[in-house]
Amino acid sequence: MNQTRTFLLFALLAVAYFLFLAWEKDYAPLPPSMPIASSSSAGTQADGSVPVAANDGVNASAAIPGATPSSTAPSATATTAKLVNINTDVLHLTIDTRGGSVVKTQLLAYPSLPPTHAMPHPAPTVLLDNSEDDYFVAQNGLVSSSDKAPADQPNHQAIFTAAQTDYTLAPGQNELKVDLTWQDAAGVKVTKTYTFKRGSYQIGLTQRIDNGGTQPWQGYAYQQLLRAAPPKPSSWIKGYTDPQTRFAQGAGWYTGEKFEKLPFKNFSEPKDQLDAQIKGGWAAMLKLYFFAAWIPPADQTDRYVTSTINPDSGQPHYLIRTMGPGLSVAPGQSVSSQSQLYLGPNIQGSLDAIAPGLDLTIDYGMFKAIAVPMHWVLSQLHAIAKNWGVAIILLVLLIKGATWKLTAMQYKSSAKMRKLQPRIAQLKERYGDDKLKMQQATMELYKKEKVNPMGGCLPVLITMPVFLGLFYVLEYSIELRHAPFLWIPDLSSPDPFYILPIIYALVMLGTQWLNPAAAGMDPAQARMMKVMPLLFTLLFAFYPSGLCLYYAINGLVGLGQQWWVTHHVDREEGIKAA
Repeated sequence: MNQTRTFLLFALLAVAYFLFLAWEKDYAPLPPSMPIASSSSAGTQADGSVPVAANDGVNASAAIPGATPSSTAPSATATTAKLVNINTDVLHLTIDTRGGSVVKTQLLAYPSLPPTHAMPHPAPTVLLDNSEDDYFVAQNGLVSSSDKAPADQPNHQAIFTAAQTDYTLAPGQNELKVDLTWQDAAGVKVTKTYTFKRGSYQIGLTQRIDNGGTQPWQGYAYQQLLRAAPPKPSSWIKGYTDPQTRFAQGAGWYTGEKFEKLPFKNFSEPKDQLDAQIKGGWAAMLKLYFFAAWIPPADQTDRYVTSTINPDSGQPHYLIRTMGPGLSVAPGQSVSSQSQLYLGPNIQGSLDAIAPGLDLTIDYGMFKAIAVPMHWVLSQLHAIAKNWGVAIILLVLLIKGATWKLTAMQYKSSAKMRKLQPRIAQLKERYGDDKLKMQQATMELYKKEKVNPMGGCLPVLITMPVFLGLFYVLEYSIELRHAPFLWIPDLSSPDPFYILPIIYALVMLGTQWLNPAAAGMDPAQARMMKVMPLLFTLLFAFYPSGLCLYYAINGLVGLGQQWWVTHHVDREEGIKAA
């Protein structure tokens, strides 16, 4: 079997697959709007509230109010809410005293754009944001099981107070605590305490209930992430060139045993919605390179729910919530609820130390067993080279060295098959349309010349999983984001001068030169082989340059190896002929 034909077959399938994914994001039918009445089937009522189910012996009947943006709150109390700014060495946050919700987060170590001479210090990346275009907030609160109205409970719409509006983690200070307080007329006081630590994207949250009244307080603590789906790209090309659109954004959660995801387009599907009791899990909203996650205590069983808020509106919001076990606070007593909030980068290999399974937010799917070790090797090479582009080149050389004998077999088989093409053409002329005799004669020729027709196919099948695993590593690795290499300012973005795609096209042309079309090849197939370099040039022109760098260098090394093997086969054949 001709090696080039086999490889191009897999390559064509890969191109078709990626083009289909890109097309589907822009032109697939929108999911049907979920009727308001049906939203309660997933634990969400028509107004966006979630009934509190009886749990741990507490007879709850209250509801969490609709999880709507602060701007939709009643104007009579909106003026009493304030914004509290918090600065650490890695985060700048804004907390709204309405509910004590985190409504904006800037990641100071991650600029939104690559630095340039004109703009050496770009603005930090924004993760949470309560703007209308990219709404994404982290809310939390307490809901009482009494018959009090939601407006009289310490939920995420209640007005809290803070001692000041600006907090800063001072130089030399390792920990910063920010308190927000709420109290009702019956003497129940709630204190939310956010704890920030130097160098950490992990934020501690304590909700303390002090019952200064005369009646027991019973209820639940909850945490939730609320987000609008990112706007659709303005064009097919825009969607195809932006890696954000290729990443399956949406909700994700860990069940204590496995990681599951719910893309935004599937939120309205009843069969996909989440409503389960989970111990040792966490709930997240995922973006490319970054994510937010609420992490309850590992030994606590929470109720996890997903739902769509205002599904019939022009811009619905998508919610994932965790609700803890029932709390009971006797008069004169205090009870606290603990949780953690992660707001930061998706750094492979470091997140499981925060919570089990958190590394799974980088979802390599079925190629995880290959992608995770490849990422580790790439990181080790970067530690040596100090440049991610050089590390990618070293990774190419390392993999090529490990598979050298395997690919040499492939190229040797291809070279021998090429030598036999004139003789196969003669057999075709001799037997004409008698396919059975043609096949028998061809197999006898292969046996006589000791050529394995599958020799060029098997290595491709073995190396294809590595090919695909590395695709996801280089596509999803935050380390390549804004990483420069020679003329390329950002290895996570397309090559600005299209040099790497052109190199790869030249490599494919060189491969075709070493493997001319087989005699008797179908004309349509021959034409497809000729246009494949153009198709791959267009494909890689819009993909991250780190990915293109890998395949360009891999192709160059492979082309050199193929030329060397072909040269030796030709020399051996010449010696035999002499």
